[in-house]
Amino acid sequence: MITVTIKTSQALESPMYFFLFYLSLSDTCFSTSIAPKMTVDAFLKNNNISFSECMIQVFSFHFFGCLAILILILMSVDLYVTICKPLHYMSIMNERVCSVSVAIAWVEACVHSSVQIFLTLSLPFCGPNVTDHYFCDLQPLLKLACTDTYMTNLLLVSNSGAICIVSFVMLMFSYVIILYSLRNHSAEGRKKALSTCISHIIVVILFFVPCIFIYTRPATTFPMDKMITVFYTFGTPLLNPLIYTLRNAEVKNAMRKL
Repeated sequence: MITVTIKTSQALESPMYFFLFYLSLSDTCFSTSIAPKMTVDAFLKNNNISFSECMIQVFSFHFFGCLAILILILMSVDLYVTICKPLHYMSIMNERVCSVSVAIAWVEACVHSSVQIFLTLSLPFCGPNVTDHYFCDLQPLLKLACTDTYMTNLLLVSNSGAICIVSFVMLMFSYVIILYSLRNHSAEGRKKALSTCISHIIVVILFFVPCIFIYTRPATTFPMDKMITVFYTFGTPLLNPLIYTLRNAEVKNAMRKL
């Protein structure tokens, strides 16, 4: 609904909505890489998945997850320019810059997910084939490998874990700068900008804190892992439309017209 509204509405042509379109798209595909298979399995009482389907799920999950992270970073940059450089906004965040930024995000997401697939395919699987998880991910697959996975887990942490931590620090630092710059704005401007920043920060915390917990530790599993994973695989994509769209009068008006 959000993607169709943004694409068909002439009132939603600013860079903010350009990025929101790709965030909605990546969130949709991110959850779709897991939910349909899980739902069908629940109804059919069938918890089997082929190796090729598992690899597709690993690739798509990490591809769209990484893409969502990079789009969130681009949205924080857009918000920074909006609040801190308002007179230069259109020259800085022009159409070419936005398009190139999103294209780079797609390439980086592809590189990240390709690394995940390479790490998975490098593992020998010759014994157990049952994972204690509701989708295919590298952490539960490491437990099935017939070899020492210390180095693989180290590479996993340096890949997925580093992306989560660095992105989280960058985003929180950008919001600190934005909030600090609000001291020079009027009371009404501060209130509006503060409301937007807080909603963005809530999304960032709900998405990144569980990711950091899962992807930045040694190859050990806890009973709470699956429940924590639910937050960033289903919870955050569900909350993003509520936080970024339903609080926005322009988007709501465009949806009503559509």
